[in-house]
Amino acid sequence: MQLNTHLQQMKDGYLFTEIINRTKAYQTEHPDAKVLRLGVGDITRPLPQPIVEAMHRAVEEMGNPDTFRGYGLENGYAWLRQAIIDNDYTPRGIRLDLDEVFISDGAGSDLGNLSELFDTKNTVAILDPAYPAYEDTSMMAGRPIEYLPCTAENNFVPELPKTHVDIIYLCYPNNPIGTVLTREQMTQWVRYAQQHKSVIIFDSAYEAFIQSPDIPHSIYEIEGAQEVAIEVRSFSKTAGFTGVRCGYTIVPKATGLQAMWLRRQCTKYNGTSYISQRGALATYTPEGKATIQTNIAYYQQTAQVLLKGLRELGYEVYGGVHAPYIWCRVPQGYDSWSFFDHLLHTCQIVCTPGAGFGPTGEGFVRFSAFSNRKDVEEALKRMKTLA
Repeated sequence: MQLNTHLQQMKDGYLFTEIINRTKAYQTEHPDAKVLRLGVGDITRPLPQPIVEAMHRAVEEMGNPDTFRGYGLENGYAWLRQAIIDNDYTPRGIRLDLDEVFISDGAGSDLGNLSELFDTKNTVAILDPAYPAYEDTSMMAGRPIEYLPCTAENNFVPELPKTHVDIIYLCYPNNPIGTVLTREQMTQWVRYAQQHKSVIIFDSAYEAFIQSPDIPHSIYEIEGAQEVAIEVRSFSKTAGFTGVRCGYTIVPKATGLQAMWLRRQCTKYNGTSYISQRGALATYTPEGKATIQTNIAYYQQTAQVLLKGLRELGYEVYGGVHAPYIWCRVPQGYDSWSFFDHLLHTCQIVCTPGAGFGPTGEGFVRFSAFSNRKDVEEALKRMKTLA
């Protein structure tokens, strides 16, 4: 037996697991401490009531022999896929067929699993810093990686690859930096992919936070993108599905990958829970939409409180406008992890070390506005003692 040497050679410890472990260790030593969690980016507001009610009805159906459902379609129930097309794409002038929409148990799974469509020799371009799953899944397969630095010096807009790459991971609005691409900038990526016959895997988990009409919500708003791009979205960041698990991926037939992805899903995936899909459908009702918009507005306002407060304390910060994340440069004399530890042990605040998102993330930490407003205000008060 031979093991996957690529997986063996990966560095120990996953970013968010390490954060949880360090936080637990601190709380064990200080059980009375009130720790403020502005790090992992979990959702703090509860599921909207229309979604709860829809899931309750689904549970009742599953407990009745006349309405019980077993395995569903691997790509999801047609009624949810149609609702996604009708609400998320058709209003933006984007035409999709029902069989181009795939329901999943969340964006994280698909972002990793999509790599199975491609040969291990393909070169992957990844923004630096970036959500760790892009790099980790590429490394597990042994694919060569080209990092595209996103720095304050280039306004966090990466340059196009100078050489040919086969797969491109893009995330906008960006996690962890919180920045966006203009329509012109996104068009440049689509044109590069067309020219080089590359595939863009576009992580659009935070599109609901976009506030400007000039910023594309979907890569398919760019002409030709359906030939070269797969788009991944999540109900976690819009509707609080972090503990429910539901998302979806668009694989246009024009990419030549739709049939392969369906075959992969049919073999390795038995479908998303009926209960979760009924909850997701409820996000498209008038009541569901209204509640979700209220929650998103809450997080956006919390991000503004955090952004303004950190600036007033003298920190160099970015993001926080079209995304729920604040990208903050650490004070002189610290690196990402030492500042994380300093905040935890001195102020009982949890952030996310930027180094965990890639080499260019060193020297920064990420704060999440997915938090209680009072906790954010308290965190800013505590951080005044560091100034």
